[in-house]
Amino acid sequence: MNDLTSTAVLERQLLLQLGDRLKRLRKAQALGTVEMAKRVGISRTTLSAIEAGDPGPSMGTYLRVMSVLGVSGELALLAGDVMQPAPPGSAAARSRRSRPAVQVRVSVDDARHQVQDLQSLALHEEAVRLVRADPALLHRAEETLQRWLQSGNSRSSSLWLEWQDILKREQWRKVLGRTRRAQELRQASPLITVIPEDVRQGILAQVSELKKGVVLGDAESGMSP
Repeated sequence: MNDLTSTAVLERQLLLQLGDRLKRLRKAQALGTVEMAKRVGISRTTLSAIEAGDPGPSMGTYLRVMSVLGVSGELALLAGDVMQPAPPGSAAARSRRSRPAVQVRVSVDDARHQVQDLQSLALHEEAVRLVRADPALLHRAEETLQRWLQSGNSRSSSLWLEWQDILKREQWRKVLGRTRRAQELRQASPLITVIPEDVRQGILAQVSELKKGVVLGDAESGMSP
């Protein structure tokens, strides 16, 4: 096990796991997406984003979904006083008994496609962030795409043609989702070519560490804060 502070890839994996869990809970309660969205008061599109672990929906929207599914109490534990240090002078503070250590081990499934998809998603989210900060990078991606199209590779041409429209309209949601089409688009992506090599290697290193397992918990117990 590795003890690591939070990283972008770790945070992304936690959201993916949360989305998966909420989806499984909905299905276990025999709730369809239409009924679930109606109960929460959101669109099916927003519900789909939440179940995909999308960071776009607000924390409040995630909480409303959790409330409908009956698991909002877990977030209440984090927000309440239960996890706070005992008040000075109280019996709990004077107790010599060691407080319980809470450990959470986070890892990505070592199945090849799951690791690759997390890595691809993290790279594309970073590429989108860079492009938004520096529009000149978007032109670089478009130039790369034109070179690829001129190469005449028919196997990827349909994906590259779709990428033309994505880059032109900056339709990032099309490639940041967890649908099969989004995965296919990421596999034929000109966008990640704008990522500096050191940044790319940093993301790959984070994914590699996550495969080994990251322990989160109490710093006083030798774990990451």
